[in-house]
Amino acid sequence: MTDLVALARRALQLAGEKNLSLITAESCTAGKLSALLSEAPGAADRLHGGFVTYIKENKTRALGVPEQLLAEQGAVCPAVAAAMAEGALAHSSADLAVSITGVAGPDPDEDGNPVGRVCIALARRGMTAQQREYNYGDPGREAVQARAMADALNLLIATMETA
Repeated sequence: MTDLVALARRALQLAGEKNLSLITAESCTAGKLSALLSEAPGAADRLHGGFVTYIKENKTRALGVPEQLLAEQGAVCPAVAAAMAEGALAHSSADLAVSITGVAGPDPDEDGNPVGRVCIALARRGMTAQQREYNYGDPGREAVQARAMADALNLLIATMETA
C-alpha cells in the first residue's frame, strides 16, 4: 500500500505544479482510488471527487455511457473505460479524469470477463481519451484492485509529466 500512497502523493503534487484538477470514475475499485487520492496533500485543492458506478445502469445514468455500448461490448472494455472518463469530465469541472472498470473477483462478471481483466482510461478536455487494457490473472480481489489503482495513477502521472 505504501507504493500506492507514494503514487497518489506524486499525482497530487504534479496536479498542483501543473494547476490541474482531477476526478475519478470507478467500478471494480468502488471509490478506493478517489479515497486514496483524498488522503494525499493537496487533495482539497485538486481533487474534485469521484463517481462510483458499479453496475451498468449507473454507468449510463451517472456518466452517460451509452447503453448500446454496454450491451454490445460489456462493461469491461477500453471503450467503456474511455466513456466513463469522458462522462466524468462532462459532469464536472475537473481538467483530467481517470477511470477504472474491471473484474476484481472472486468470480467472472455477467459478460464472462475473467477475474483480473481491467480497463483504464484517462481523459483530458479537448483530447481523445487514452485507453489501456490489463489482464492481471487472479491474484485475489485486493491485489487486482491495488494493481488497477497503481496503473491508473501511473497513467495519470505520465500524462501530467508530459503536459
